[in-house]
Formats: sequence, structure tokens, C-alpha cells
Amino acid sequence: MPKFKNFKDRKGKADQARNNMYVKLAREIFVEARRGGANPDGNFKLKTAIANARQINMPNDNIDRALKKAVGGADTVDYEEMMYEGYGPGGAAIMVKCLTDNRNRSAADVRAIFNKRGGNMGETGSVSYMFDEKGILVIDREKYELDEDELMMQVLDSGAEDVITTDETFEVVTHPHEFEVVKNALETAGLSFATAGIRWIPQNTVQADGDNADKLLKMMDAFDELDDVQDVFANFEVDEA
Repeated sequence: MPKFKNFKDRKGKADQARNNMYVKLAREIFVEARRGGANPDGNFKLKTAIANARQINMPNDNIDRALKKAVGGADTVDYEEMMYEGYGPGGAAIMVKCLTDNRNRSAADVRAIFNKRGGNMGETGSVSYMFDEKGILVIDREKYELDEDELMMQVLDSGAEDVITTDETFEVVTHPHEFEVVKNALETAGLSFATAGIRWIPQNTVQADGDNADKLLKMMDAFDELDDVQDVFANFEVDEA
């Protein structure tokens, strides 16, 4: 019975995490369709949001609903992008990106998580100077038989800055202004991406251990559970063990 209960707990958490991602991506699709039109062929940001949604197997019905909601005009909700900055346990720098229709609610919710988990929310600019804004295109290595050197030449020719190689992925790094050009060039070459988007990358990382690591991971989970939170960027690393 305990094993079955643990499995149910894990499955429940995985299902909830997936549903949270569906909510966040549906909101992003809605916002980008409102801003730039509902035709992804003429709206690069919308096209990218839809591609990211399909990579996590978001149902087409969810995508269609978000698009219809955006062009229907019945919903007058106006979302704005907010970035909240602060410190977690052990001095880890954290940036929380929100899409919200109520900035007071979002600020209060984010601040409460910082405080409850042993951190504190700071002013705008308090930690962002420790990060660089970059375009990141993640290629699943299992999906392609790619020679690392050939990919590097292809990526650099497309205008990217670098490729970071891990056991499972190639992460193509671009300047934010070159993100669209590089993505289109690599797609034309036949590549697709596990995820693609503009992210804040820490210039340096700090190691989180023991109680601080546990608190930071719980803080990240709490942020992920907020519908208003689209992404979280942090400069800490935790050993897999």
C-alpha cells in the first residue's frame, strides 16, 4: 500500500505540473495572439508559444480555445508582463516572470513565497544585473544524429553565439535580437526544438546545499504553482543527490 500511495502521489504531482504548464502556455498564446494577431505564420512569438505547447503534448483544443478567446473580443482581460526580483535562502538570486491581469495580486503572491521560504523580494534591478538575457533553443540529442562540430559551424553561421552541450541536449544560445533569425534558419535546416524562448541566464552560479537547497527547491515549486508565474530564473545549482 505505501508504494501504491507514493506512486499516486508522484503521478498526482506530475499531472498537476502538466496542467499548470497548460494554463501558463494557454495564457501566453492568448497574449501573443492579442498582440500580434492569431495567424502564427505572421506572428513569430505566437508561433513559438504554440510550438512549445505542442512539445509538451498540450491538446489542440486548449490551443484553439486560447486563440478563439484572443480574437473573439468577448474577454476584456488585459495581461501585462511583470518581472519580480529577490533573494532566496543562502543568497541565491531569483527572477520571477509573470503575465498578470492584476499586478497587486501577483506582487503579493510572489512576495509571500519569498518570505515564507526564507528569502526576500527586492526592488527592480536588485538581482537582474547578475543575469544576461539570451535566446535559448534546446535540441534533443536523441532525436537527431548530429555531429557536434558540424552543428557548431551551422549554428554560428546562422548568427548564434554559442552551443552548450550536455548528455541529452544541445542548447543554442543567441542574442535576444537574433533569436528569430537563428530559429528560422535552423528550422529551415530541418531542426526542431524541445523548448525555445528568451531566458535570463546567470553570469555565475552558486552551490546550494543542505537546508538551503531544500528550501530553494520548495520555493521553485511554489512559484511554479502560481498561474501568474510564467517562468523563474535563478543562479543556484543543486547536486542531483
